[in-house]
Amino acid sequence: MKVVVVGAGKVGKAIIEHLSKEGHVVVVIDVLSSNIEEIISKNDVFGVCGNGASYDILKSAGVAKSDLLIAATSRDETNILTCLIAQKLGVKSTVARVRNYEYSNQIDIFQKDLGIMIINPEKETANEIVKVINFPAALRMESFAKNNADLVEIYIPDDCALVGLSLAAAVLKYQIKFLVCAVQRGEEVFIPDGKYVFTAKDKIYLTSTTKANIRRFLNKCGLLEEKLNNIMIIGGSITSVYLAKELIKAKYNVKIIEKDIKKCKEISLLLPKVTVINGDGSDNIVLEDEGIQKTDAIVALTGTDEENIIISMYAYKQNIHKIISKINKPSLIGIMESISVATIVSPKDVTASNIVSYVRSKNNVRGNNLISLRKLINNKVEALEFIAKDNNKVLNTQFKNLKLKKNLLIASIVRDGNVIIPNGEDMIIPNDQVIVVTTSSNYNMLDDILEQ
Repeated sequence: MKVVVVGAGKVGKAIIEHLSKEGHVVVVIDVLSSNIEEIISKNDVFGVCGNGASYDILKSAGVAKSDLLIAATSRDETNILTCLIAQKLGVKSTVARVRNYEYSNQIDIFQKDLGIMIINPEKETANEIVKVINFPAALRMESFAKNNADLVEIYIPDDCALVGLSLAAAVLKYQIKFLVCAVQRGEEVFIPDGKYVFTAKDKIYLTSTTKANIRRFLNKCGLLEEKLNNIMIIGGSITSVYLAKELIKAKYNVKIIEKDIKKCKEISLLLPKVTVINGDGSDNIVLEDEGIQKTDAIVALTGTDEENIIISMYAYKQNIHKIISKINKPSLIGIMESISVATIVSPKDVTASNIVSYVRSKNNVRGNNLISLRKLINNKVEALEFIAKDNNKVLNTQFKNLKLKKNLLIASIVRDGNVIIPNGEDMIIPNDQVIVVTTSSNYNMLDDILEQ
């Protein structure tokens, strides 16, 4: 596909990097020549310097013959205008980054009436955070098939009852059907087989037939934590506003600490049920005065990665149950991983995953059946959701008789709303939703899981 990306900030760069690696023809437009030069030097892409909302600039970038335009500048209105002009020029599809809280109720208008797909990195990030606050034992949680199937990332501490047990032994011991889909062990990332043995400090992705079964399993292993109540958010960003709104709906006690008095007043007007404090959330004295000792979860969402790391490390020393930190720079993720119980969120990576999923779903002329895609474990693993169609080669054949590619696992099948953890006797039938986990990144169709 030919894709034009307008805006080469953090989100734009992440999108460009992923699409370039997938082999698409990418043209980048940005007003800063330095941004264009940096991206061209690191990726196999073309660059145009100029205003992406300009008819002439878009025309010179070849938008008329492009499959997709993604407008990812920092200004919502510019992104929407860019998409409308690109549509007039003849681009097949458009995507706009829209962040403003005031526009959150107008998404249907943009998508249905204007034909623009909307991405909102801040809102998507807030949704990711809500999931792990609702499920405290999880470092991360990915949902598929209309929330019927879940992949939950869990850290295995030294004193965990699972340590030393094989996967088969754990299933036998706890009498709960579950599956470990991916493992991160230090720098190593792999798809486990039946011989996998739980090891201290492993981070695993597991699934089961229901959320309740996952909770039961974790509870039996001593990993399920008590429900969180008091949530402290550091930084009054757009993400913080989206997050606080959802947490208040779920009856959590929410406090936001923000340096900028103007932002504090704006948040107080938007969210009157949230306690808003004007102060420096990276100052331990401020945190102590605001009751960090009685806080169940700290969410560091300032605009600076380094500040979020400092806040998270202090929260870790204070034995806070749940620590969540926004980190955009890949070079700093390793530092955060030293806090083994911390959840790391990245708006740009969330957005890039959604864009890659959208592009792949549009990319296959044979009739693509990819529904969604999630990048896991620092983008080293993909979890993909497919819908089985009548013409798929994988249908009606027991898994034990299928020759599947290596480094791949069928995590679950959702059939009529029920989750199946498959074994060798199971098979895929039409209209099944199939969740595939793999360390490869070249799957567009369900049949791609088969060895040719």
